[in-house]
Amino acid sequence: MSNLRKKLIAGNWKMNTSRSEAIQLASNVIADSLPKEGAELLICVPLVHLADIGKLTANTHIKLGAQDGHWESNGAFTGEVSVSMLKDYQVDYLLVGHSERREMFADDDARVAKKFAAALKNGITPILCIGESLEQREQGVTLEVLQTQVKAVIDEVGIEAFSDAAIAYEPIWAIGTGRTATPEQAQEVHFELRRWLAEYNPEIADGIQILYGGSMNAANADELLSQNDIDGGLIGGASLKAEDFLTIYSFAG
Repeated sequence: MSNLRKKLIAGNWKMNTSRSEAIQLASNVIADSLPKEGAELLICVPLVHLADIGKLTANTHIKLGAQDGHWESNGAFTGEVSVSMLKDYQVDYLLVGHSERREMFADDDARVAKKFAAALKNGITPILCIGESLEQREQGVTLEVLQTQVKAVIDEVGIEAFSDAAIAYEPIWAIGTGRTATPEQAQEVHFELRRWLAEYNPEIADGIQILYGGSMNAANADELLSQNDIDGGLIGGASLKAEDFLTIYSFAG
């Protein structure tokens, strides 16, 4: 039934683009792409650009995403933005647990699970980012690491919550390094992860989008997206160039 899953091509702009650059990039993505039956386009922009980009994406085929949010709706959390605040900007998706948040900003499994729950509570689709380090891969514990990261969320919200969520597998060793898992390596992890999820709920496991987030680009996207259990991509650097991002989209759906 994998052919029933839509592909999701998600751009993660990270901490890039000035206001004018963001508006230009989003405008190019909107103007140069068309809606597809079997694929969706998403751009996850810096928080300060949500209002501007939201005006551009409203009533288009482009979905709007945020890169992070705090699980509490309000309070004395200087510098934070709550997930409930994001809702006011018509945010469709929220990245939770990106490896950079986990490694640089102390987002452990418990915090990630709270953010995931907050997204669902506010009608925003969470994309749970999971991944292993090079050391963990070489130790042969990739699947155990991923299972631990996902199970923390299942323990918080239940497996049923994943019917309104997506997962992005991002091998940390392949992010921004130029190294990429081979399509076969990536497919194997996606397949094993889906098989493990099926132990909880086969229907949810079959329906959930599992994106690949390890340096997907215009050159390797076609082969990666042709794998049976890879349902899209979480795109970093290549999403900052509309032409490259849309080339990836052209291979989806």
